[in-house]
Amino acid sequence: MSINLPKPIDAYFAAYRGDGEAVARCFTENAVVKDEGHSYNGLAAIKQWKTDSSKKYTYTSAPFASEEKDGKTIVTSRVTGNFPGSPVDLRYFFGLEGNKIAYLEVII
Repeated sequence: MSINLPKPIDAYFAAYRGDGEAVARCFTENAVVKDEGHSYNGLAAIKQWKTDSSKKYTYTSAPFASEEKDGKTIVTSRVTGNFPGSPVDLRYFFGLEGNKIAYLEVII
């Protein structure tokens, strides 16, 4: 199923299949990512977050729903891989600034 996502979010999910550098390019300089109880502030930390998670697990993410709420874009995606509980539907809460992501929180 194909859904229409804002360009920065679409770029994020396309980069998601790549490396940490590709993912970091989707974010503003001072962006914040919250995932698995940790916060990652700035491009270097975001790049390391993606690099570490890619080393730990092999997975794919397939977005299937999107909604706007309270100034955020919430994307639900089926994540499948070699991690406990796979597959799982994750919700990604994106805050955008221009054509970049300023905030991302990933919630089960």
